[in-house]
Amino acid sequence: MTEITRVPLQPIAKGALGKLWLGVAAAALAAGGLAWATLPKGVDVDVIKAGTGPSPTVADVVQINYKGMLENGKVFDQAERAVFPVEGVIPGFTQALEKMQKGGKYKVEIPAELAYGAQAQRNPQTGAVEIPANSDLVFEIELLDFKSRAEVEAQMRMMQQLQQQMQAQGGGAAKGGMPKGGMPPQPQ
Repeated sequence: MTEITRVPLQPIAKGALGKLWLGVAAAALAAGGLAWATLPKGVDVDVIKAGTGPSPTVADVVQINYKGMLENGKVFDQAERAVFPVEGVIPGFTQALEKMQKGGKYKVEIPAELAYGAQAQRNPQTGAVEIPANSDLVFEIELLDFKSRAEVEAQMRMMQQLQQQMQAQGGGAAKGGMPKGGMPPQPQ
């Protein structure tokens, strides 16, 4: 026969249960705050002018006007009507593009860990450092248009076929292909 040893439970003092739950809640909040503090900062997208319609995805190609700056306002890059795949840029830029709509203008702040991190960026022509290591970046972006990569590739194939047809016809109106007005020659 097995013998069971019994230990009497002591009653909980008045108010102790409330203090216990308060201690558990404080520990949970402290742990959550510590976890939040160690997460990388996210991309901040401020709307200057709202756009309309859907947002681009990583499978799309965008056309944008943009200006890239360091936090001190120094411009390191800018372009108009730039075209590139959404997934072909730094992670923070991709995240920002996915939050935009066609026709909108945005101010985007990208933390260093979602930009170039500890890697300084140099000017390819001069070799001078344009973006110091661990730099947070600021962009002004206008999303002009976007299309799926498949649409862009189909358009490029059509353009190549048109060029090949024009070359096969002897170059069109002039040796260079298209006449100055940009329209192919019309049959007479």
